Amino acid sequence: MARAFLGLGSNMGDRRAYLRDAVAALADVVAVSPAYETDPVGGPEQDPFLNVVVELATDATPRELLEVCREREAAAERVRRQRWGPRTLDVDVLWVEGAVVHEPDLVVPHPRMFERAFVLEPLRHLAPELIPADWVVPEDQAVRNIGEL
Repeated sequence: MARAFLGLGSNMGDRRAYLRDAVAALADVVAVSPAYETDPVGGPEQDPFLNVVVELATDATPRELLEVCREREAAAERVRRQRWGPRTLDVDVLWVEGAVVHEPDLVVPHPRMFERAFVLEPLRHLAPELIPADWVVPEDQAVRNIGEL
């Protein structure tokens, strides 16, 4: 079993319900971070996101975890119209213990995770050892801990 982390976010419809349903459908969940409300980073003007990070103990490969992410997004009826646009659910493979992947549709560790407060603040609750010691929330990335889903 490997330790793995998935990042989940939603900024359309019932954000909490989309996140709760996605987490409930995941296998091998060890822990779920508090939810954070965050302003969008990049993309068009849109509503704030709710974000969580989920810790798994899994024997799934990063590729298999990507398929799980896509299945959860499909279950939430995510439609990909615009890069970084509004979405019912976004699920990303952030980190998988012992894995490094560089493929066109999958990079692990996630290539931008260390630039995004909406990933690192929730991740800090589950795996503070993965957060760089000198990391601080960038001034342009407001995050608000709103507690459990």
